Amino acid sequence: MNTLSKHTVAYLTLLATCTGFAADKAKSPIEKYSWTLGYKPDKTVTFSKPAAGKPLKLDCFFPSDHKEGGNKSCIILFFGGGWSGGDTSQFYGYSKYFASRGMVAISAQYRTMKSHKASPRNCVEDGKATIRYVRAHAKELGIDPNKIVVGGGSAGGHVAAATAMCPKIDATPDSKISCQPNALMLFNPVYDNGPGGYGHARVTAYWKDISPMHNIRADLPPMISFFGDNDKHIQVATINAFQKKMEDVDNQSDTHIYKGQTHGFFHISKGGRKMFEDVLTKADAFLVKNGFITGKDNVAEWTAKSIENLPANGKKKANKK
Repeated sequence: MNTLSKHTVAYLTLLATCTGFAADKAKSPIEKYSWTLGYKPDKTVTFSKPAAGKPLKLDCFFPSDHKEGGNKSCIILFFGGGWSGGDTSQFYGYSKYFASRGMVAISAQYRTMKSHKASPRNCVEDGKATIRYVRAHAKELGIDPNKIVVGGGSAGGHVAAATAMCPKIDATPDSKISCQPNALMLFNPVYDNGPGGYGHARVTAYWKDISPMHNIRADLPPMISFFGDNDKHIQVATINAFQKKMEDVDNQSDTHIYKGQTHGFFHISKGGRKMFEDVLTKADAFLVKNGFITGKDNVAEWTAKSIENLPANGKKKANKK
Protein backbone atom coordinates (compact mmCIF):
# COMPACT_ATOMS: atom_id res chain seq x y z
CA MET A 1 0.00 0.00 0.00
CA ASN A 2 1.50 3.37 -0.98
CA THR A 3 1.61 6.39 1.32
CA LEU A 4 -1.38 8.10 -0.25
CA SER A 5 -3.49 4.99 0.25
CA LYS A 6 -2.48 4.88 3.91
CA HIS A 7 -3.63 8.46 4.32
CA THR A 8 -6.90 7.82 2.50
CA VAL A 9 -7.72 4.85 4.77
CA ALA A 10 -6.99 6.95 7.86
CA TYR A 11 -9.24 9.71 6.55
CA LEU A 12 -12.17 7.40 5.82
CA THR A 13 -11.82 5.70 9.20
CA LEU A 14 -11.90 9.04 10.94
CA LEU A 15 -15.00 10.10 9.07
CA ALA A 16 -16.71 6.94 10.24
CA THR A 17 -15.76 7.52 13.86
CA CYS A 18 -17.00 11.09 13.77
CA THR A 19 -20.52 10.35 12.53
CA GLY A 20 -21.56 10.15 16.16
CA PHE A 21 -21.22 13.90 16.39
CA ALA A 22 -23.80 14.35 13.65
CA ALA A 23 -26.14 11.94 15.41
CA ASP A 24 -25.70 13.77 18.70
CA LYS A 25 -26.66 17.07 17.05
CA ALA A 26 -29.99 15.61 16.00
CA LYS A 27 -30.73 14.29 19.49
CA SER A 28 -29.64 17.12 21.76
CA PRO A 29 -28.31 20.67 21.72
CA ILE A 30 -24.65 21.31 21.02
CA GLU A 31 -23.07 22.75 24.14
CA LYS A 32 -21.19 25.91 23.21
CA TYR A 33 -19.21 28.10 25.57
CA SER A 34 -16.91 31.10 25.48
CA TRP A 35 -13.59 30.09 23.92
CA THR A 36 -11.78 31.52 26.94
CA LEU A 37 -13.75 29.18 29.24
CA GLY A 38 -13.49 32.03 31.72
CA TYR A 39 -9.71 31.83 32.01
CA LYS A 40 -7.21 34.68 32.03
CA PRO A 41 -3.42 34.58 31.69
CA ASP A 42 -1.20 34.19 34.74
CA LYS A 43 1.21 36.74 33.31
CA THR A 44 1.42 39.03 30.28
CA VAL A 45 4.82 39.88 28.83
CA THR A 46 5.64 42.60 26.29
CA PHE A 47 8.08 41.06 23.83
CA SER A 48 8.16 43.52 20.93
CA LYS A 49 7.62 47.24 20.37
CA PRO A 50 6.95 47.90 16.68
CA ALA A 51 7.88 51.30 15.27
CA ALA A 52 4.17 51.97 14.72
CA GLY A 53 1.22 50.63 16.68
CA LYS A 54 0.86 49.05 20.08
CA PRO A 55 3.48 46.73 21.64
CA LEU A 56 3.06 43.00 21.09
CA LYS A 57 2.37 40.82 24.09
CA LEU A 58 2.52 37.19 25.16
CA ASP A 59 -0.25 35.89 27.43
CA CYS A 60 1.33 33.19 29.58
CA PHE A 61 -0.35 30.31 31.41
CA PHE A 62 1.77 28.39 33.93
CA PRO A 63 1.46 24.91 35.45
CA SER A 64 0.90 24.73 39.21
CA ASP A 65 4.53 23.78 39.89
CA HIS A 66 6.01 26.40 37.58
CA LYS A 67 9.21 28.11 38.63
CA GLU A 68 11.84 30.31 37.05
CA GLY A 69 14.74 28.19 35.86
CA GLY A 70 12.50 25.17 35.31
CA ASN A 71 12.52 22.96 32.26
CA LYS A 72 8.88 22.63 31.27
CA SER A 73 7.78 21.99 27.72
CA CYS A 74 6.24 25.04 26.08
CA ILE A 75 3.46 25.56 23.57
CA ILE A 76 2.98 28.84 21.66
CA LEU A 77 -0.39 29.41 19.98
CA PHE A 78 -1.25 32.01 17.34
CA PHE A 79 -4.84 33.25 16.85
CA GLY A 80 -6.75 33.20 13.57
CA GLY A 81 -8.28 36.06 11.64
CA GLY A 82 -7.12 35.96 8.03
CA TRP A 83 -3.94 37.94 8.89
CA SER A 84 -6.37 40.85 9.32
CA GLY A 85 -7.55 40.67 12.93
CA GLY A 86 -8.10 38.41 15.91
CA ASP A 87 -6.77 38.37 19.45
CA THR A 88 -5.00 36.15 21.93
CA SER A 89 -8.17 35.24 23.85
CA GLN A 90 -8.99 32.69 21.13
CA PHE A 91 -6.60 30.19 22.70
CA TYR A 92 -7.07 30.92 26.40
CA GLY A 93 -9.08 27.73 26.89
CA TYR A 94 -6.52 25.55 25.11
CA SER A 95 -3.65 27.29 26.88
CA LYS A 96 -5.14 26.69 30.31
CA TYR A 97 -5.60 23.00 29.54
CA PHE A 98 -2.02 22.56 28.36
CA ALA A 99 -0.83 24.35 31.50
CA SER A 100 -2.86 21.86 33.55
CA ARG A 101 -0.82 19.14 31.84
CA GLY A 102 2.46 20.67 32.94
CA MET A 103 3.35 22.91 30.01
CA VAL A 104 4.03 26.63 29.88
CA ALA A 105 1.40 27.77 27.39
CA ILE A 106 1.62 31.09 25.57
CA SER A 107 -1.13 32.71 23.52
CA ALA A 108 0.90 35.06 21.36
CA GLN A 109 0.08 38.34 19.66
CA TYR A 110 1.36 39.28 16.23
CA ARG A 111 0.80 42.26 13.96
CA THR A 112 -2.28 42.14 11.73
CA MET A 113 -3.66 44.37 9.03
CA LYS A 114 -6.14 45.98 11.43
CA SER A 115 -3.83 46.40 14.39
CA HIS A 116 -0.62 47.48 12.62
CA LYS A 117 -1.41 47.64 8.88
CA ALA A 118 0.70 44.52 8.62
CA SER A 119 1.16 42.17 5.68
CA PRO A 120 1.11 38.35 5.87
CA ARG A 121 4.91 38.56 5.64
CA ASN A 122 4.93 40.65 8.83
CA CYS A 123 2.71 38.07 10.55
CA VAL A 124 5.21 35.28 9.84
CA GLU A 125 8.14 37.50 10.84
CA ASP A 126 6.43 38.09 14.18
CA GLY A 127 5.83 34.37 14.60
CA LYS A 128 9.54 33.69 14.22
CA ALA A 129 10.41 36.60 16.51
CA THR A 130 8.11 35.12 19.16
CA ILE A 131 9.89 31.76 19.12
CA ARG A 132 13.29 33.46 19.34
CA TYR A 133 12.12 35.60 22.26
CA VAL A 134 10.79 32.58 24.13
CA ARG A 135 14.03 30.66 23.57
CA ALA A 136 16.14 33.65 24.63
CA HIS A 137 14.08 33.97 27.83
CA ALA A 138 13.73 30.25 28.51
CA LYS A 139 15.23 30.49 32.00
CA GLU A 140 12.86 33.18 33.29
CA LEU A 141 9.90 31.48 31.60
CA GLY A 142 10.90 28.17 33.18
CA ILE A 143 11.00 26.18 29.95
CA ASP A 144 13.23 23.79 28.04
CA PRO A 145 14.24 25.72 24.88
CA ASN A 146 14.42 22.43 22.99
CA LYS A 147 10.81 21.49 23.74
CA ILE A 148 8.77 24.22 22.07
CA VAL A 149 5.56 23.30 20.27
CA VAL A 150 4.13 25.98 17.97
CA GLY A 151 0.52 26.02 16.82
CA GLY A 152 -2.38 28.14 15.78
CA GLY A 153 -5.72 28.34 14.04
CA SER A 154 -6.47 29.35 10.46
CA ALA A 155 -4.10 32.23 9.59
CA GLY A 156 -2.43 31.59 12.94
CA GLY A 157 -1.95 28.01 11.82
CA HIS A 158 -0.33 29.35 8.67
CA VAL A 159 1.99 31.52 10.77
CA ALA A 160 2.92 28.50 12.89
CA ALA A 161 3.55 26.26 9.87
CA ALA A 162 5.59 28.96 8.15
CA THR A 163 7.91 29.34 11.15
CA ALA A 164 9.06 25.79 10.47
CA MET A 165 8.72 25.59 6.71
CA CYS A 166 9.39 28.98 5.10
CA PRO A 167 13.01 30.05 5.71
CA LYS A 168 13.00 32.98 3.28
CA ILE A 169 10.43 34.94 5.32
CA ASP A 170 12.50 36.18 8.25
CA ALA A 171 13.21 39.68 9.54
CA THR A 172 16.39 38.52 11.33
CA PRO A 173 17.79 35.60 9.31
CA ASP A 174 21.27 36.03 10.82
CA SER A 175 20.04 35.54 14.38
CA LYS A 176 21.98 32.93 16.33
CA ILE A 177 18.77 31.88 18.06
CA SER A 178 16.74 29.31 16.13
CA CYS A 179 13.12 30.03 15.25
CA GLN A 180 12.51 26.37 14.35
CA PRO A 181 9.78 24.79 16.49
CA ASN A 182 10.23 21.29 17.87
CA ALA A 183 6.68 20.30 16.88
CA LEU A 184 3.63 21.80 15.20
CA MET A 185 -0.03 21.72 16.27
CA LEU A 186 -2.26 23.20 13.57
CA PHE A 187 -6.01 23.88 13.60
CA ASN A 188 -7.47 24.24 10.07
CA PRO A 189 -4.28 26.01 8.95
CA VAL A 190 -3.85 27.73 5.60
CA TYR A 191 -1.42 25.53 3.64
CA ASP A 192 -1.59 26.78 0.06
CA ASN A 193 -0.97 30.42 -0.87
CA GLY A 194 -0.27 29.70 -4.52
CA PRO A 195 -2.50 30.73 -7.45
CA GLY A 196 -5.99 29.58 -6.50
CA GLY A 197 -4.95 29.17 -2.87
CA TYR A 198 -6.07 31.19 0.14
CA GLY A 199 -4.99 34.84 0.24
CA HIS A 200 -2.92 34.66 -2.94
CA ALA A 201 -3.79 38.23 -3.95
CA ARG A 202 -2.18 39.51 -0.75
CA VAL A 203 1.08 37.61 -1.25
CA THR A 204 1.42 37.59 -5.04
CA ALA A 205 4.95 39.00 -5.02
CA TYR A 206 6.30 36.36 -2.64
CA TRP A 207 3.82 33.49 -2.50
CA LYS A 208 6.44 30.82 -3.22
CA ASP A 209 8.33 31.92 -0.12
CA ILE A 210 5.36 32.05 2.27
CA SER A 211 3.24 29.08 1.15
CA PRO A 212 3.83 26.01 3.37
CA MET A 213 2.62 23.71 0.60
CA HIS A 214 5.48 24.89 -1.62
CA ASN A 215 8.20 24.65 1.03
CA ILE A 216 7.90 21.07 2.24
CA ARG A 217 11.25 19.37 2.79
CA ALA A 218 12.61 16.44 4.75
CA ASP A 219 13.32 16.63 8.48
CA LEU A 220 10.48 18.96 9.42
CA PRO A 221 9.29 18.74 13.05
CA PRO A 222 6.44 16.32 13.88
CA MET A 223 3.04 17.78 13.12
CA ILE A 224 -0.60 17.24 14.01
CA SER A 225 -3.42 19.01 12.18
CA PHE A 226 -7.21 19.20 12.44
CA PHE A 227 -9.68 20.02 9.67
CA GLY A 228 -13.37 19.91 8.84
CA ASP A 229 -14.35 18.51 5.44
CA ASN A 230 -16.90 21.31 5.02
CA ASP A 231 -14.38 24.15 5.39
CA LYS A 232 -14.85 26.71 2.60
CA HIS A 233 -11.31 28.03 3.06
CA ILE A 234 -9.34 24.76 2.97
CA GLN A 235 -10.36 22.00 0.56
CA VAL A 236 -9.92 18.31 1.36
CA ALA A 237 -7.94 17.94 -1.88
CA THR A 238 -5.44 20.49 -0.57
CA ILE A 239 -5.17 18.67 2.76
CA ASN A 240 -4.54 15.36 1.01
CA ALA A 241 -1.97 16.87 -1.35
CA PHE A 242 -0.09 18.40 1.58
CA GLN A 243 -0.19 15.13 3.50
CA LYS A 244 1.18 13.17 0.54
CA LYS A 245 4.07 15.60 0.13
CA MET A 246 4.88 15.27 3.82
CA GLU A 247 4.81 11.48 3.66
CA ASP A 248 6.89 11.41 0.48
CA VAL A 249 9.83 12.86 2.43
CA ASP A 250 9.10 10.81 5.58
CA ASN A 251 7.88 13.63 7.80
CA GLN A 252 5.55 12.80 10.69
CA SER A 253 2.20 14.37 9.90
CA ASP A 254 -0.90 13.25 11.83
CA THR A 255 -3.92 14.63 9.99
CA HIS A 256 -7.47 14.47 11.38
CA ILE A 257 -10.44 15.39 9.19
CA TYR A 258 -13.91 15.71 10.73
CA LYS A 259 -17.04 14.99 8.75
CA GLY A 260 -19.38 17.94 8.23
CA GLN A 261 -17.31 20.40 10.24
CA THR A 262 -16.67 23.96 9.11
CA HIS A 263 -13.91 26.51 9.69
CA GLY A 264 -13.13 27.06 13.37
CA PHE A 265 -14.94 23.91 14.54
CA PHE A 266 -12.18 23.16 17.06
CA HIS A 267 -13.24 26.10 19.23
CA ILE A 268 -15.73 25.16 21.96
CA SER A 269 -17.62 28.34 21.04
CA LYS A 270 -18.30 26.98 17.54
CA GLY A 271 -17.97 23.19 17.33
CA GLY A 272 -19.23 22.64 20.84
CA ARG A 273 -18.06 20.68 23.84
CA LYS A 274 -17.82 17.17 22.36
CA MET A 275 -15.83 18.35 19.36
CA PHE A 276 -13.53 20.42 21.57
CA GLU A 277 -12.90 17.44 23.83
CA ASP A 278 -12.18 15.13 20.90
CA VAL A 279 -9.68 17.52 19.32
CA LEU A 280 -8.01 18.21 22.67
CA THR A 281 -7.74 14.49 23.43
CA LYS A 282 -5.96 13.86 20.13
CA ALA A 283 -3.70 16.88 20.69
CA ASP A 284 -2.80 15.57 24.15
CA ALA A 285 -1.96 12.12 22.75
CA PHE A 286 0.31 13.73 20.14
CA LEU A 287 2.20 15.61 22.86
CA VAL A 288 2.62 12.41 24.88
CA LYS A 289 3.77 10.44 21.83
CA ASN A 290 6.44 13.01 21.06
CA GLY A 291 7.71 13.39 24.61
CA PHE A 292 6.41 16.84 25.56
CA ILE A 293 4.15 15.66 28.39
CA THR A 294 3.53 12.38 30.20
CA GLY A 295 0.63 10.49 31.73
CA LYS A 296 -3.01 10.13 30.80
CA ASP A 297 -5.07 13.06 29.60
CA ASN A 298 -7.73 14.60 31.83
CA VAL A 299 -9.69 16.33 29.07
CA ALA A 300 -13.23 15.35 30.08
CA GLU A 301 -12.73 16.05 33.79
CA TRP A 302 -10.94 19.35 33.10
CA THR A 303 -13.60 20.55 30.66
CA ALA A 304 -16.44 19.66 33.03
CA LYS A 305 -14.79 21.56 35.87
CA SER A 306 -14.09 24.55 33.63
CA ILE A 307 -17.71 24.74 32.48
CA GLU A 308 -19.00 24.34 36.04
CA ASN A 309 -16.94 27.36 37.10
CA LEU A 310 -17.98 29.56 34.19
CA PRO A 311 -20.00 32.70 34.94
CA ALA A 312 -23.49 32.69 33.44
CA ASN A 313 -22.48 34.98 30.55
CA GLY A 314 -19.85 32.48 29.44
CA LYS A 315 -22.43 29.74 28.90
CA LYS A 316 -24.44 29.47 25.74
CA LYS A 317 -26.26 26.48 24.37
CA ALA A 318 -27.60 26.13 20.85
CA ASN A 319 -29.03 23.31 18.79
CA LYS A 320 -28.51 25.06 15.47
CA LYS A 321 -25.28 26.25 13.91
